[in-house]
Amino acid sequence: MASKVLMPSLNLNHTTFPGDNQAQSHSFGQVCLPKKSGVSSTRRSVIANNSVVAAPAAMVMSTKTCSSMLSHFWREVQGSNDWENLVEPLHPLLRKEIIRYGEFVAACYKAFDLDSNSKRYLNCKYGKKSMLKEVGMENSGYHVTKYIYATPDVNIPIQNGASCGRWIGYVAVSSDDAVKRLGRRDVMITFRGTVTNHEWVANFMSSLTPARLDPHNPRPEVKVESGFLSLYTSNETNSKFGLESCREQLLSEVSRLLNEYKGEQLSITLAGHSMGSALAHLLAYDIAELGLNKSDNAYQGQIPVTVFSFGGPRVGNSGFKQRCEELGVKVLRIANVNDPITKLPGVLFNENFRVLGGRYEFPWSCSCYAHVGVELVLDFFNVQNPSCVHDLETYISLLKWPKTSSSSSSSVQIQEVVGVDFLSRAREFLLSAQNLNINLLWKDAAINMVNLVQSQRT
Repeated sequence: MASKVLMPSLNLNHTTFPGDNQAQSHSFGQVCLPKKSGVSSTRRSVIANNSVVAAPAAMVMSTKTCSSMLSHFWREVQGSNDWENLVEPLHPLLRKEIIRYGEFVAACYKAFDLDSNSKRYLNCKYGKKSMLKEVGMENSGYHVTKYIYATPDVNIPIQNGASCGRWIGYVAVSSDDAVKRLGRRDVMITFRGTVTNHEWVANFMSSLTPARLDPHNPRPEVKVESGFLSLYTSNETNSKFGLESCREQLLSEVSRLLNEYKGEQLSITLAGHSMGSALAHLLAYDIAELGLNKSDNAYQGQIPVTVFSFGGPRVGNSGFKQRCEELGVKVLRIANVNDPITKLPGVLFNENFRVLGGRYEFPWSCSCYAHVGVELVLDFFNVQNPSCVHDLETYISLLKWPKTSSSSSSSVQIQEVVGVDFLSRAREFLLSAQNLNINLLWKDAAINMVNLVQSQRT
């Protein structure tokens, strides 16, 4: 299933809600839907006032009411029905959960140490027990059980030293008190986006390769981006006491937690931003393909596996998408229509270029990248800060619908990217390769892509 809902557009000079200086009869949450046709993918528009942003009366509910509803309808919020009737309009309960998981991902950036003089450089600044408290989420109702590290299997001639494991995210589980509010025990895994040079190289390795994550059935038709797969499966083989692969760490911890809370109502939720979204896709597929989410609890049956993706790229081909759907993996992709990362890889050859006239499938369709799941489309851009199009904090801010300022421009306050400027980091790395005359085959194309993104709409 592929479904889209379009959130309000922001203009080029300021980050604003549409409809400035115009009378709008629509209230927040009201949806203009096209007439249904035989096409499975439709785009829906949500129109908001630029004055007081409020939900329709039928959708207004208190925090207490939301919590009470969540405990009864958490399966629907986790995508059991592919979010049917929850994005038309965007239900406040689902909106709240998207924001909540987005903030857990943002915690990765807040806790990530970018001080090159620090002993914890490119790792988490805090211990597991205090991390959520240090980033202001001590009342989140979760506790961290494991930190996750990833090692890209790539070599960079312009950088001394071999690639080593860097902190990529964490595993957490809901507390007993949170279980009452959530309606189940939630095992959550979150991933940050790209930061290190090795991760940037992995992002540009856009060739498709068979995933082969199930040793008993390799399924060669299921293909994923080679760089993401490398980041997920590579370990520190050059060291006797090196780290296990990201995959081994995750499967071990998820298995341990599922066994520890066996007999309870459980959910597995994965959330990630940018590259972290790709890792969340791979882990969700891996868990389901290996059958780790098969429950012995006759009342629950299969443990739901859900991905909340923020500004995520395509991960695999149509075979990967189809297999995820067969396994019941649910994916809700929150994507800014102006975010170039959500168009990659497969800018040209993707799910929209597989079928001719809606009937005839091209021979190369199995080699086309395809997005997985339901898409919630946001629309924002700031000409003074183009990198905001991929900023996680901007995604979250727009979903929260902050009040517009009292100025005539009614601009929304946009926070700077946490930790690292996405586009500047990419440009810095690519130009360093260019200045040293290092022959990277994708160098010129990548530089042109970054320049194009930074200059769009100027």
